[in-house]
Amino acid sequence: MKKLIAFGILALGAAGAVGTGIVQGQNNVITIGGYDGATDTATVNELITKYVKPKLAADGVEVKYVPTAEFGKTILNQLSAGTAPDLFYLEDAAAQGLISTNRVLALNGLVDTKPFLPTLNRAFTVGGKTYGIAKDFNTLTLYYNKDLFDQAKVAYPDDNDTWADFETKTTNVQKALGKGYYGTCFPAEYARFGAFAASTGWKPIVSGRTILDNRFKSAFTFYTNLVKKGVAAKPGQVNAGWGGDCIKSGKVATAFEGGWALGFLRDNAPNLKYGTSMLPLDPATKKRGNLIYTVAWAINAGTKNKAAAVKVMQALTSVEAQQFILRSGLALPSRVSLQDDPYLKGTAPEQVAFRNVFRGASEGNAVSFAADRFGSDWYRPIDEALNAAMDGQKSVDQAVKDAQAGLDRVMKK
Repeated sequence: MKKLIAFGILALGAAGAVGTGIVQGQNNVITIGGYDGATDTATVNELITKYVKPKLAADGVEVKYVPTAEFGKTILNQLSAGTAPDLFYLEDAAAQGLISTNRVLALNGLVDTKPFLPTLNRAFTVGGKTYGIAKDFNTLTLYYNKDLFDQAKVAYPDDNDTWADFETKTTNVQKALGKGYYGTCFPAEYARFGAFAASTGWKPIVSGRTILDNRFKSAFTFYTNLVKKGVAAKPGQVNAGWGGDCIKSGKVATAFEGGWALGFLRDNAPNLKYGTSMLPLDPATKKRGNLIYTVAWAINAGTKNKAAAVKVMQALTSVEAQQFILRSGLALPSRVSLQDDPYLKGTAPEQVAFRNVFRGASEGNAVSFAADRFGSDWYRPIDEALNAAMDGQKSVDQAVKDAQAGLDRVMKK
């Protein structure tokens, strides 16, 4: 999952004025900060080589990607110290806190936001000013290992499945294959559980408060009970770190991940036969839920060459660049015009997966993963409650009660 950090209000300086042109030979090395994963690093470097450098060559601008471990924490420290890259990833879940430091450049009048999905623009807009251009977006889809279902002689998951259908199918796979195999992978994280909660009609934040009502509790009970029954595994039970690892292991039949898992599976499990379907329906509401994730490109307000940085951002979010990202199997494009790209109409497993990811943003009860200004502090009480209930340390009622108390403390700060 994405690394998140709560951002406090820092006494940092405001941005200066933006130049109108690129000064040849002066501060023309533009650095880009982001995640340090192997797939992400390789993709961004290829993106820069193919679609960014050619557009900046005439200006004498050199562009370098500088991946960083624990990026969320690192970028905050770098901005505080004045050592941050010129451009960097701005996560939706951390946007409001980071923008409040006054070290992120407002893009109004510099970059045209109209070609991009309005729902994504809003995630990076504060006080009428836009501080990031969404580079892409994702939702969750259900990945399943066809070989495991075939061996167990169980029907594949499909778009009409309810939670009960999903439980039946995954339970039957687990029973047929025996010890060491699991029907699904359920991390103790809101980042996956939240989609089930959303399907009940529960809203994460309403008027500045989070209420863990009976709808939330029904999803919480279903999610944690599958682990207690031995049908679902937490990733660590199969020596995995996340859902993609679970599917790769060959020991877990299903997992809930976004388009980011496609490149991982292609590179790390090239012989895996997998399919995808939409998330299961809440049997009460007859709707499915989902979480919408997005990350923007943002510009350091203290960059030494703002004109060059803006031009790099424009290249990174160009039609050609976003088509490349789509075909790399990482995420969906944020440009409105690319939502009908022919790639999304194909029948290959990756193309079907991306169609499902795209549908996930508009079908049923899809909510933003971002927790407004509360950052990772908001997720922590829910994650801890999930873990405690899964491990049998607390009853569902006690775990939810404690999570509510934790959220109340966080949201009063």
